[in-house]
Amino acid sequence: MKIAVIAFMLCGAAAGSAFAAKNVTDIDYIKATRCKGLAVGSGLTATKGLDAYLKAASRGRMQVAEDRAQSEFERARRQTKSDEGRAHYAAELAGACSAYMGGPQTTASVGGAKDTSSR
Repeated sequence: MKIAVIAFMLCGAAAGSAFAAKNVTDIDYIKATRCKGLAVGSGLTATKGLDAYLKAASRGRMQVAEDRAQSEFERARRQTKSDEGRAHYAAELAGACSAYMGGPQTTASVGGAKDTSSR
């Protein structure tokens, strides 16, 4: 009986994550890929949550969305190299990108900010 319950729970979890990945729009996928480019360009290495999100969201994506996402990644990575926009891109990583990165704990190292959230 326990095996049946565990198997049922695992199937439910797999179906839930597949359903969540299907609900990711192309725009969200492109935005998340831009965030990945900003993170890579800024030298941020704590991107496990973002990588997992992109992996799940990339399944079944049309080639045009994949191409646009790749160009956004490259553009964002290049943009972080300019001195005049560095603060803007750090703010984008800490703000808009935190939704894709798994919360404030991964953005704490951006710009030297400390994570003051309680857990």
